[in-house]
Amino acid sequence: MRACLRRARPPARTWRAFAAATLLAGLATAVQAVDIDVVGLFTGKAVVRIDNGAPRTLAVGQATPEGVRLLRADSSEAEFEVAGKRQVLGLGRGRFGGAGAADNPSVTLYADGRGHFVSDGAINGVAVRFLVDTGATSVAMSGRDAARIGLDYRSGQRQVVSTANGIVEVRGVKLDRVQIGGITLTNVEAVVHDGDSPSIVLIGMSVLNRLEMKRDGGLMTLIKRY
Repeated sequence: MRACLRRARPPARTWRAFAAATLLAGLATAVQAVDIDVVGLFTGKAVVRIDNGAPRTLAVGQATPEGVRLLRADSSEAEFEVAGKRQVLGLGRGRFGGAGAADNPSVTLYADGRGHFVSDGAINGVAVRFLVDTGATSVAMSGRDAARIGLDYRSGQRQVVSTANGIVEVRGVKLDRVQIGGITLTNVEAVVHDGDSPSIVLIGMSVLNRLEMKRDGGLMTLIKRY
C-alpha cells in the first residue's frame, strides 16, 4: 500500500503576514514615487500639485486620494504625511521620501486678483516678497528693502532707468543669491531705487532670462535653465 503524501499548507496566519508584508512594501514604493509640488502657502492651507496633476487646496488635516495629508502650513513651509512618513516642504517641487532634488527645479505661482504673479523668496538669505515683472530689465527694489537685506547699494554704479513714474536714478548692485521656491540663482544683477519705491521687489529679466516660463491661465511655472 503506497503512502499518499500531501504537501502541508502553511498556517493561515503565515499567509496573512506575507500579504501584510507585501502591502507594506507596496506602500513604501508608493511613498517614494509621490511628487508634491507646493505652489501656494498660507496659514493653515497649502496649494499642491500631486504627480503633476491639477492644483488643489488642502486645509490642515485634509488628505488627497493619493494619501498625501497636510499636517501644518504657514507662509513659508508645509508639513505632509504619506503612509506614516513626514516631510517638510517649501514652495517648489519635492519627491516625498527624501530623494535628491530635481535637475531642473521649478516653482509654480498663482496670479492674484489683479493678475500679478507674486511669490515669497529670499535675497542673500533674507526673506522678501517678489513680483514677476517682465518689463523690468533686472531685479529692482527700494532702498528700504536693500537696507534690510544688508546691501551697500549707495556705492553702486549710478544708472538712469525709465519707470511707470518717469525717469529715475538708481544704483546698480550684484546679488549673491536669489531664491524663489526651490530655484536658486547666483550673481544676479539688480538696481536699487533710493526710498520706499517699489513697494515690493520686482523680478525682472536678469532672473527671468535664466528661467523657462510656462503660463497656463492663472498659473505661471518657472523652471531653472542654468
